[in-house]
Formats: sequence, structure tokens, C-alpha cells
Amino acid sequence: MRKKGANGQESRTRLLAAAASEFARLGYHETKVSAIVSKAGLTQPSFYLYFQSKEAIFAELTGMFRSGLKALMEECWREAERGCESVTVAVRSFLARLFAQLAHHPDLTRIGFFLSEEAADMKEELAAVIARCLLSRHHGLDGESRFDVAVAADCLVGAVERLTLQQLLPGKRSAEELAGEVAQFYSVGLE
Repeated sequence: MRKKGANGQESRTRLLAAAASEFARLGYHETKVSAIVSKAGLTQPSFYLYFQSKEAIFAELTGMFRSGLKALMEECWREAERGCESVTVAVRSFLARLFAQLAHHPDLTRIGFFLSEEAADMKEELAAVIARCLLSRHHGLDGESRFDVAVAADCLVGAVERLTLQQLLPGKRSAEELAGEVAQFYSVGLE
């Protein structure tokens, strides 16, 4: 596979951007390599200089999303280990960064968080990290958590998933607004 030179890197980048746009818009099965190369302004043979197949470019896009999400989760865990902030402040900060990352790359978000076969696994990993972070920060006087952190983490991931589709990606609310609303809801509760 060709990967040398500025023109080669530019072509590869254009193919990735075009593929992300097409996959996000049409889904995996409806996206055609011919549409990707047309959108990128390249030829079909040029596609195969950089990617072996449609599956390969989709896998690379999914990997790009996953690596960004993993980096964010690792950062969350490092901050939780320091334990300097309240639970509400920590949750708000993490959600603001997560929503910002999801909004910054909307096509990758649609691919990695919703379309890929790995989406469910990524959400499980996200919930596990959130649960660990909550557990490390939120304990009662007896050292026990006052709520089931696994359920709370799943609720947060479900909220992120729904709000990303309904509010963030359509541009109805910003990352900061959504993080504030969710953190406020969780800190105040229903009462």
C-alpha cells in the first residue's frame, strides 16, 4: 500500500474524510467505494493504493474513533485517581470533554458510537471506566457506595448516547450545555 509523499498522504486523508461522510450518511452497507472516490475527487484504482477494501477503510475509521475514546477514558481514570474534585464536578468535566469530542468528529461519532460492530463493546468499556471513576470518588461514611455505580454508569452512557443523537449532532445543544444539564440532573436527582 502506498503511503509516501505529501500528495499520497493528502489523497489518503481525502479518502478517509469522504468515506467517513458517506458511511455516516448512508451506513456501511449502502456506501459504495465508487461514491467514496467520487466524493474525494479520486479514481477507484487510487482507493486501492491505500485501502484493500471498503471493510478496511471502515475498520480504520472505527479504530480512529476508538483510539480517541480510549485516550479520553484513560484521562478520566487518571483524574479519578487524583480525586481532587467532587463527583458532580468530575462528571460534568468528563461529560463536557466527551460531548466535545463527539461533536468535533460527528461522522466518526456516527460510525464508531452507532454503526460499527464494536459500538456496543466501546459503550461497555466507557460504562466500566465511568463506574470505576464513580466508585473511586463516591463513597459514604462507611466506605460503601451509596448507589449501584454500575447502574449509574450505564445510565450515563445511555444519556450520552441519546443526547448525542438528539441534541448534540443536530446542533440543538452544545457539549457544555449538555454536560451541565446531565451533571445537574444527576447531582439534584428527581427531588
